[in-house]
Amino acid sequence: MPMYTSNSLKSELNAKGWRLTPQREIILGMFQNLAQGNHLSAEEVYDYLEQRGERISLSTVYRTLKLMTRMGILRELELAETHKHYELNVSSPHHHHHMVCSQCNMTVEFENDSVLKQASRQVEKAGLELIDCQLTIYTICPEAIRRGWPAMLPSDWLCSRAVSANMSHHK
Repeated sequence: MPMYTSNSLKSELNAKGWRLTPQREIILGMFQNLAQGNHLSAEEVYDYLEQRGERISLSTVYRTLKLMTRMGILRELELAETHKHYELNVSSPHHHHHMVCSQCNMTVEFENDSVLKQASRQVEKAGLELIDCQLTIYTICPEAIRRGWPAMLPSDWLCSRAVSANMSHHK
């Protein structure tokens, strides 16, 4: 997966009959400047852009994220039940995977080459082409267990680890 610049994105979009809008360029730049390991939902992208004074509608954010996912620029991650998250799809010798607390959505990345190797074998056996490989392991964080999960936790509870992880998205 090549690292996209505005020019390479413009060329690829033009080849497919689309154009590089200022909104697409802004969203690409935002993901390129996002700290590694951070994943953003469409709503978080919208909120961040709104805080910076950018006039981009939520529907434009959704359409742009979907387009960039189809083009392979972004990876779409189903980390939580309610929201899809996105991250830059960077070229790496190791695919990374995710462990997600199903209570507070805290996400931890990990690398494991055997997952990709097994996926490649299965895809080859089926005569298909591998596009992406991601494993999501759903967990419960220790703080939720200490607080009495599942019976004792209020529905709006967030553990301190998830709150501090969310703060790092917007730095």
